[in-house]
Amino acid sequence: MRAPRGEEPRAMSGRGRGWRARRRGTPIAASYGHVPGVVVRRYLRNRHTLPRYGETRAATGNRKTWCVQHELAVGVVCYQTASSEVEAARTMAEAAPGKIKKEGWLQKRGEHIRNWRDRYFILFDNGDLVGFKTQPERNNYRDPLNKFTVRDCQIMAVDKPRPYTFTIRGLQWTTVIERNFSVETEKEREEWVAAIRSVSQQLSVGGAGAGVAPAFGAPALGGGAPQDCDDNEMAQLGTSFRDPRRVTLEKFEFVKVLGKGTFGKVVLSREKGTGKLYAMKILRKNLIIQKDEVAHTITENQVLKNTKHPFLTALRYSFQTADRVCFVMEYANGGELFFHLSRERSFSEERTRFYGAEIVSALGYLHANGIIYRDLKLENLLLDKDGHIKIADFGLCKVNITYGRTTKTFCGTPEYLAPEVLEDTDYGPAVDWWGVGVVMYEMACGRLPFYNRDHEVLFSLILSEEVRFPRALSVACRGLLAGLLTKEPANRLGAGPDDALEIMNHPFFASINWADLVAKKIPPLFKPQVESETDTRYFDSEFTGESVELTPPDNDSSLARIQEEQFPQFSYQDICSSAHSALSHHSALGDKRQHTRARRLFAGTSALTTCSRGTDGRRVAISTGRRHAS
Repeated sequence: MRAPRGEEPRAMSGRGRGWRARRRGTPIAASYGHVPGVVVRRYLRNRHTLPRYGETRAATGNRKTWCVQHELAVGVVCYQTASSEVEAARTMAEAAPGKIKKEGWLQKRGEHIRNWRDRYFILFDNGDLVGFKTQPERNNYRDPLNKFTVRDCQIMAVDKPRPYTFTIRGLQWTTVIERNFSVETEKEREEWVAAIRSVSQQLSVGGAGAGVAPAFGAPALGGGAPQDCDDNEMAQLGTSFRDPRRVTLEKFEFVKVLGKGTFGKVVLSREKGTGKLYAMKILRKNLIIQKDEVAHTITENQVLKNTKHPFLTALRYSFQTADRVCFVMEYANGGELFFHLSRERSFSEERTRFYGAEIVSALGYLHANGIIYRDLKLENLLLDKDGHIKIADFGLCKVNITYGRTTKTFCGTPEYLAPEVLEDTDYGPAVDWWGVGVVMYEMACGRLPFYNRDHEVLFSLILSEEVRFPRALSVACRGLLAGLLTKEPANRLGAGPDDALEIMNHPFFASINWADLVAKKIPPLFKPQVESETDTRYFDSEFTGESVELTPPDNDSSLARIQEEQFPQFSYQDICSSAHSALSHHSALGDKRQHTRARRLFAGTSALTTCSRGTDGRRVAISTGRRHAS
């Protein structure tokens, strides 16, 4: 997306990726991956029109990642669920949270896809305003698509953008947020406005105390971060550091700034005790809380703690200070694949096959451990110093989703959204294979399979337009991309119970020895031209020349306490040996053409147990085995 010529674009919401207007043909700051809002480098690409094959892309703007619960925006507390009864029971009690004051059908406007959708809303006397796709059964209020509180809110009757609209406005932490609703008649609007005002006033008179709803948009279930319920299982694996080996900022020497973003910066850092270089993401807690990105940050931390694969970015440490959270990550100094493709316009089929195979291997590993990625795009694909893929940015991952289980969160980047996500239906791991189809199409064809700068038109194309291929593509390549970009998820390549193995056995990958691939025995076709570990030529010089000093923390003790409560059990140290890596699980793979033997590639990881040091310094065995829906 790009601001009109001559206008300064606004900071992007959702994942918080801020950016600035620049001259055509110059680089633009964007996400390094790993953590929301941190920026390093991205070269602009023409997003106004699809370039013809072989045509040089003009620079226009970057793409933003969305994560909203069925068009929910920043600050709204809601619940996404997988399809097991146990998980559904944990999201919200079946019993009504209070006495019903008003209920009925409303149209709610989306905050990102700004269309109107029918929702059945119920207003309770405790201030909860919950919305459902269909009218729920009495005393069964699980799985709401929307959940607000009207305590201390303002409500206004307006007639724009459509008649009989009313707007609810309130604070989420320190940010003012608004939600727009519409009805069919003036009488309906008056009834809803009166009911909401009445509940809000009663709560204000009652004061803050037990049973009183929090501020508009604030978490309604406890003081912690609003998280997916099944993600909480992973969040109980550690406690705070309590020994002399505690990792702190003082144990690192800052070398260069690699990028800056809405929430903080990425700094190339050298560990003083070992001399090793890492990319450290240093994020301000107050900004993460304000932008409602706590759950994404915690999810990313938990996924990184529990996964090891040669083509996934590795986490060495995570820790927090009074006002910041820090991720100490493997440093991939080869830059984003987006950057390299922008320079070369397209890749050969051989190079596309190599990158695609490494991506499929990594996603197959995640799926075997019940994790779907949900944000595959060129900007999240980094290259290490040798030219191997490193998938970054795990903030939109969803855990405990295996074959047959589904989730319903609307999230991702517009150009990469799968049809089932746009259709507001439950979806499973097959969404990642759609993403693989999009990125491999970009590599081989030099453009996106579907694009329009108007998102409504873009989404219509994704849902209904048939993908077209250049004549130069081989039959095998065209067949693979067509299979991955199948609109019906049940018929998509990789959507069956064998998951990644379906894709690995496709003729396009016939020349790939998958065991050698995972062992990095296949040399990359391109090696980044870096002269040393500190060579930052693939990062924007605007950032690498900046001061690495951090802003002193605020002295507000009450704010510090709130921030500490938002990031429980965050700290982590990786002490696993390579013997526990995904490589050892894949080493038994022999003849890649034998389907039964190929199954071993992921069978070994389906009950992966890794060894790590818990945040109190003790060794902890972490199991992320398969789970099936009951």
